[in-house]
Amino acid sequence: MSNIASTSLGPLDVTRAPQAPEGGEVGPVQSGWRLALREFAANRLAVIGLGILVFFVLFCFAGPLIYHGNTSNTDLASTNLAPSGGHLLGTTDVGFDELGLLMKGGQAALEVGFTAAVIGIVIGALWGAVSGLVGGIVDSIMMRVVDIFLSIPFLFIVLIVAVRYGASVLGLSLIIGFFTWLVPARLMRGEVLTLRVRDFVSAARTAGAGRWRLINRHLIPNALGVMIVNVTFNIADAILAVAALGFLGFGLHYPTQDWGDMLSNGVTYMQDGYWWLVYPVGASIVLVVMACNLIGDALREAMDPKSQER
Repeated sequence: MSNIASTSLGPLDVTRAPQAPEGGEVGPVQSGWRLALREFAANRLAVIGLGILVFFVLFCFAGPLIYHGNTSNTDLASTNLAPSGGHLLGTTDVGFDELGLLMKGGQAALEVGFTAAVIGIVIGALWGAVSGLVGGIVDSIMMRVVDIFLSIPFLFIVLIVAVRYGASVLGLSLIIGFFTWLVPARLMRGEVLTLRVRDFVSAARTAGAGRWRLINRHLIPNALGVMIVNVTFNIADAILAVAALGFLGFGLHYPTQDWGDMLSNGVTYMQDGYWWLVYPVGASIVLVVMACNLIGDALREAMDPKSQER
């Protein structure tokens, strides 16, 4: 009997016995940022917006290195020329090359937009993190300060500062950035109120981490997604603010010009048929602001855990 069993079944080979998987196959774990990037790349409007923004950044900052148009010397013999081979977008009423001015004005608009957004995000993140972490009476006072500043029309303040001290790229960046930190502060406070009760924050406090370390190493990094989304909207708001100031005549002036100032000068000659002084710069403002909004909407959806497929 033993011979039959050994012949039919063979000796027991432990090495050949299949190993039962515990819990099934486990795929590679992807980080939240990688998932957000995948969701962003799947959004066609976001990709289009990013392409538009990259195009204008290259157009404004790398374009002058290739196209050398007259943007500083008055040429009365070449005023209000229509687009041609020598002047691709025509000339202005003082002989400036319109395409060269479009690049130069875009530099100022983008510089103010990005700088003001960074200033606003830095101030807002610190203010909101401190307010949400400390809580109590300090939180109430800090939020009332935010409410007071939100009740002030910042464009009115920017107009006063521009008239009193003159408009410059740095000056406009500082004053616009000083008023764009209010919304990021509220967003950061809301995130901190949620994060401060998490286990990792309690563990850090138990380990002896101070408030500044909690803010710098734990709270702000974990709320960075909300801040990145808000940056794009702040850039769009700052560009629109600069364009509005320039259109009203209180923006940047010669030798530094912005798109709003160009648009204001072009509207004067709109009835004369000089369309090249209005439509290109107007389209540039619309496209850049639209691109920032598309990117911001896509980032908000990509970083929302409820909208991601797990």
